[in-house]
Amino acid sequence: MRINRYLARAGVASRRASERLVLERRVSVNGRTVEDLSTRVGEGDLVEVDGEAVSLPESHTYILLNKPPNYVVTLSDPQGRPTVADLIDGLEGGVVPVGRLDAPTEGLLILTNDGQVAHRIAHPSFEIDKVYEVLARGILDENDVSRLEDGVELDGRMTAPARVEVLSRERHATKALVTIHEGRKRQIRRMFETVGHPVRRLRRLRIGPIELGDLRLGQWRPMAEGEVRALRDALGLSHR
Repeated sequence: MRINRYLARAGVASRRASERLVLERRVSVNGRTVEDLSTRVGEGDLVEVDGEAVSLPESHTYILLNKPPNYVVTLSDPQGRPTVADLIDGLEGGVVPVGRLDAPTEGLLILTNDGQVAHRIAHPSFEIDKVYEVLARGILDENDVSRLEDGVELDGRMTAPARVEVLSRERHATKALVTIHEGRKRQIRRMFETVGHPVRRLRRLRIGPIELGDLRLGQWRPMAEGEVRALRDALGLSHR
């Protein structure tokens, strides 16, 4: 279909406003900026507006997975390690995992072919909360909690402020809920290592309004319509 119709169906803007976006060179197809209103978009093409991927809502799939430890968050692995794709029967083409979870970490993972949702969950500028349950070695004191909440230095720059709620302190270990909106590589583990309390177990419980709930380890399910609406609301996206 023509590019302006595609953008309108994707809920970006009206056809007339979509034409203006193209003429202003704010639209790209497969990485190339377009300015010709006769440009046509087909299945599998990557369309971006101001660098943000957009796609047609009628083809969207949203999946929740409770990722077990020792599975890598990718669809294929050259080292032959088990991947999250191995856990989902009949995974459609274009459906990809969103955001980071390192291999030892378990918990909530969203997979989708909705480029707008994937981008806004992963990009820290949208400040979507991710909540983790952390079991760390040693006893976190109030100074440790303050350091984690204020930000610690990783790779030469400070982490954004976090929220830390200590749930229990017992047997030389601390259990806590940690809320962040960034997604740096191994961020929670590295934050706790910085304050001297390596992580023994890490589990993601929530992404924005979407909760892991009672989904069993290794189990997956499609997101309910209400969950999709709540997620898109939280990300500032329409329901068209």
